[in-house]
Amino acid sequence: MSNNTKKRILVAGVMVMVAGIAVLLEYLNIPAVRWLAVAVACGMVAEFALCVRKGTKNKDKSIKKFASRTIWFLVPYSILLVMAAYFVGTRPWIILLMLLVISAADIGAWFFGRLIGGDKMWPELSPGKTWSGQIAGILCGTMAAVLYGLLGTDRFMPQLMWIGMSVALMSQYGDLTASWLKRRFGVKDFSNILPGHGGIVDRFDGWIYALPIVWLVLL
Repeated sequence: MSNNTKKRILVAGVMVMVAGIAVLLEYLNIPAVRWLAVAVACGMVAEFALCVRKGTKNKDKSIKKFASRTIWFLVPYSILLVMAAYFVGTRPWIILLMLLVISAADIGAWFFGRLIGGDKMWPELSPGKTWSGQIAGILCGTMAAVLYGLLGTDRFMPQLMWIGMSVALMSQYGDLTASWLKRRFGVKDFSNILPGHGGIVDRFDGWIYALPIVWLVLL
């Protein structure tokens, strides 16, 4: 096992532990899930801003021009993302459901995409992603949502099936968007704050569309 894989597993374990502590604090009536979601959203905004800042100082004119234009979208999106994290976080079970679905979709897409292979989705953006991986990711995310309902209520909740399917699909296109941004900025990862995973955006890119849309639906 390579050092990078060991780091990836270790950091993943720490993130699971943090999520578990947040859930425990919720039982003690401490809104830890909400503030954890806000912290993640703020971290994503900070990494986006750092990438844009580096891009505006880049000697490559195309990168510099793209970074300058991105600012006009970054500011309103940043406000939307943090507000979505705060208000969706008032319903911690939804945040936990999203984390479960997105994680299951990511793992399913990665595993079955490698196992089955096949045609690439969008090789210009992300050479490793396949249609088989996307379909498997959506199925895994949907199954995770249904399982979440069965464990929580001991009954099948059909609405969770549609929620799981939608969040899993949006999370994958958030992943593609993050890959596209990294290619445009000429970086491998948004940061190295999470060894083996990259940055907060690299780990939570599934929130890019899913979190704001879930909030707008709740409204």
